[in-house]
Amino acid sequence: MFKSLSLKVIVFGFIFTFFSSFGQSFFLGLFNPSIRDVLSITHGQFGTIYASATLCSSLLLIWVGKKIDDINVLKFAFYVTILLSFSCLLFSKISSVIFLFIAIFLMRFSGQGMMSHTATTTISRYFTRSRGKALSAGWFGLSVAEFILPVLIVYLLTIYLWQNIWISISILVILFLPLASFFLVKDLNLDSREKSEANDNRESDIKQWKRLEVIKDYRFYVICSNMLAMPWIATGVFVYQSFITSSKGWGEYTIAQSFMAYSICSVVTLLLSGFLIDKYTSRKLLVYMNLPLLLSTFVIIFFDSSFTSFIFLGLIGISNGLANVLGSSTWAEIYGVKYIGSIKALTTALMVFSTAFGTALFGLLIDKGFNIEKIAIVSAIYIFSSIILLYSIRNKLNPDFS
Repeated sequence: MFKSLSLKVIVFGFIFTFFSSFGQSFFLGLFNPSIRDVLSITHGQFGTIYASATLCSSLLLIWVGKKIDDINVLKFAFYVTILLSFSCLLFSKISSVIFLFIAIFLMRFSGQGMMSHTATTTISRYFTRSRGKALSAGWFGLSVAEFILPVLIVYLLTIYLWQNIWISISILVILFLPLASFFLVKDLNLDSREKSEANDNRESDIKQWKRLEVIKDYRFYVICSNMLAMPWIATGVFVYQSFITSSKGWGEYTIAQSFMAYSICSVVTLLLSGFLIDKYTSRKLLVYMNLPLLLSTFVIIFFDSSFTSFIFLGLIGISNGLANVLGSSTWAEIYGVKYIGSIKALTTALMVFSTAFGTALFGLLIDKGFNIEKIAIVSAIYIFSSIILLYSIRNKLNPDFS
């Protein structure tokens, strides 16, 4: 299905989304108890630091992320790799609140932000006819990480110091990623595009929106209200997984074990969504994206059995699988690919910002005495409202033609 360079672009995306996991909330949240013990801080204090650092990283991402429209992909990937390795090393040295802020800022910027931005922008720009399937395959890297790493890290934390784990990650990043990037994208240029035997020009006449034009389009904000639900709610769940387990009376590692259900559902949805997007378009699938996430809040509100944690995270995984692909392909469909780097930098920054919002909100509500059921109600109200808003403009999401 994919020719040589196409396959390399997909593998590149897979690897970079996998390694983006080191800056993702599900991974950093695994170290939450250890860090709080070292620094003697509360859930709310950790959440405030995490949110502040994440917010700052999102602001920087808006400016730095757009450079991918002007810089060769290989060179851009090298810069991101070096920064990620340094960030992991710095994370192992956390000894104060200030150090924690700097370390989280760098991990969120380099890991969650720049690694995923590099992967998805490269794939979105290169592919046209097979964009949905290609993005599904690329995001599969993160799903594999979500399946493997939580259980692995929980085990490693029982035999190694958490600081040594981060040092090992830093070494792995700097040894592996530069070589992988060179092999995979050394022949990829900014104007490289997917080759197809069929002369498909379906996107050639779409208006190529600049970022300034996009931010003046009301549809952008309606779509974002839906796109951002998954990041801020899932981040709250991942960062405060220890609070959820204690609030529900589940075992200490229930959430970590339930990540398998999350990953399996996310992977299955990824595989299906790629084909569905290429057949029906992202615009028609958007309205269904957060329905499983809405159902997950009902599970938390009405059920207490530890088994329901698998259902809870499984439903989040379904929405995550849809959101990962739709969050990249939708913008290319509606606004074109010429300026996709700067547009994706903005949307990725907003996504990172939403994770800061989620962390801060969850931490604040926890410190105010909210239990997990009440927090789930707040989340459900937001999700339902954003779905209704999107549904009201579903027939106005077609791209403009020049």
